[in-house]
Amino acid sequence: MNNPTERFTETVQDYIKYRPSYPKEVLQLLIDECDLRKNKIIADVGSGTGFLSKLFLNHGNLVYGVEPNRSMREAAEKYLKEYPNFFSINGTAEATSLENQSVDIITVGTAFHWFDIAKTKVEFRRILKIGGWVLLVWNVRNIEKSELLRDYESLLLEYGTDYKESNASKFNKTAVKEFFSPNEMKMCSFKNAQQFDWNGFKGRLLSTSYSLRPADDRYEEMLKKLKDIFERYQKNGMVEFLYDTKLNYGRIHA
Repeated sequence: MNNPTERFTETVQDYIKYRPSYPKEVLQLLIDECDLRKNKIIADVGSGTGFLSKLFLNHGNLVYGVEPNRSMREAAEKYLKEYPNFFSINGTAEATSLENQSVDIITVGTAFHWFDIAKTKVEFRRILKIGGWVLLVWNVRNIEKSELLRDYESLLLEYGTDYKESNASKFNKTAVKEFFSPNEMKMCSFKNAQQFDWNGFKGRLLSTSYSLRPADDRYEEMLKKLKDIFERYQKNGMVEFLYDTKLNYGRIHA
């Protein structure tokens, strides 16, 4: 599927159940270093099902969740329905529809690699108040410290429909630094983890945009190999999915 806007339409329910949220340390970093206070307005761009938005809503911020995929957007509206300060926006990173200089902080959770970077920078500069901050954050599988995740990565390479070519796998990290240039880009990382039983481990795979679907000829073969990985590493019926939550943040106005 070439259109990134529609990649996750089939995976929404698994995404909600099995994708990781973001650690509270992300919120604390913005409080400590980016002057995040309760009166600050957040634009969470590529907000998906609302995991990152919820951090700021719980802090008391007004959050615009900008998401182009209708299924993901509706899932976020349901997930965050108890927060009157959440506003769901049908927009893209390149065209958010927000007003000029209307937000204090822009956040992007595990979505920046799908954006047109040049156009996004123009749009972010337009909607961000002078002196405002941009935070890009990813939950990155910690392959170095997890044998399970190394085997999981091999399975993705073998069965992922376009995993090798996907923006997530080939994303050029230098593009992030160029996005903030000529300003300083700061970096930080925090540990994050999920615990899965077999159904959760399977759901985590099926939450990805490149996973095979039941109609695919190799779907059952993929699940059998996934089950083999689970059995190899499970302890008391559970496995651990390790992440590094990586943050890149800074200012983008000249």
